[in-house]
Amino acid sequence: MTRHAADLSDVVILGGGAAGLSLAHRLTGTGTVSVTVVEPPDGPLRPAERTWCYWDQDATDLDDVVSASWSVLRVHGADGREVVVDPAPFTYRMVRSAPFERQVHALLARSPGGRLLRATADSVRDVPGGAEIACTLPTGDPLTLRARRVFDSRPVHDPPPARTRMLQHFRGWFVRTGTDRFDPAVADLMDFRVPQPAHGLAFGYVLPLAPDRALVEYTEFSGSALTISAYESALDRYCQDVLGLGALTVERTEQGVIPMTDARFPRRSGAAVFRIGTAGGATRPATGYTFAAVQRQSRAIAAALRDGHGTVPAPHGRRALAMDAVLLRALDTGRIDGPDFFTNLFRRVPAERLLRFLDGATSPAEDWSIGLRTPVRPMLRTAAELPFLPRRSRPPARNGESPR
Repeated sequence: MTRHAADLSDVVILGGGAAGLSLAHRLTGTGTVSVTVVEPPDGPLRPAERTWCYWDQDATDLDDVVSASWSVLRVHGADGREVVVDPAPFTYRMVRSAPFERQVHALLARSPGGRLLRATADSVRDVPGGAEIACTLPTGDPLTLRARRVFDSRPVHDPPPARTRMLQHFRGWFVRTGTDRFDPAVADLMDFRVPQPAHGLAFGYVLPLAPDRALVEYTEFSGSALTISAYESALDRYCQDVLGLGALTVERTEQGVIPMTDARFPRRSGAAVFRIGTAGGATRPATGYTFAAVQRQSRAIAAALRDGHGTVPAPHGRRALAMDAVLLRALDTGRIDGPDFFTNLFRRVPAERLLRFLDGATSPAEDWSIGLRTPVRPMLRTAAELPFLPRRSRPPARNGESPR
């Protein structure tokens, strides 16, 4: 077995998911740092194609990989009443991982300091002047990489202690129907016309891609994931009993598990090793949305490196995380009714302000006004008890990438 040693890179990125690809995309655009991206080789460690969604209001350099977008959002309450909102100036956008991956790989290939390496990262440790990564190549040979900074997006095996832990878990079908059944301009973010679990909440999620094609998902916020057969049964009931789609063909599937927790994810695991993505706390605890926060963080990291700084900014502000901690606890204890809570937010809060709130971009006054449109007493009771609740460790749960 031959041991290989690589030259020093300015940056090594571990993982080719949303966070790793987004950071590589930003760094190759600066032209000022050498970047090596380490992705798992083909096999069980390599994730299947995923869907990531977010909202934005301006043209960006991601527009070439946006596969669909929607200018109207809809929420169906458990009582069947719908709330239709215009989120202008925002649009809701979908990025599929395969086109994004191809774009970033092409950027790396064109960049003088860019490189894509298919290998398994086994360990990372600080060394003088940076960090060292021990890898295994697809041939089984070991390889040592060195970098001034390492950005690690791999899942955390030992989740930090938390007061509240829930999971957002889902399975989705990419369906084609026999006749036109969808309005391509309207995205259904939450459809609560499904049976609700004893603990947590459940909803359908429909992103039309054409009049006869859509991504249809069944999602739960609860303590544990379901079996594939349970997801399939829930999806079949939703497609037929609620949406009335009739004959359909399932062309592809996707499935994932996203942590919803008030755990404090450290952004650093060594002097020169930083965590990004879900592993670094980029997932918004109360919604599961990750992609937009990853874009903001990647831009900030690229700017910091360009200016000679070594810091990684927090993906979410303290005020947003504190509010999320209250909401998660209130949902987990059953003090608030999840379907009514989210439906009323869309019914009572202007859509543009609500989306900014979900991105942590609202002012304290706007946060206060939104808070007054929620169940005030149970939320205040929950906020009062949180400081006295201990943070507890739990055996690691299986994590997935956020499609949100």
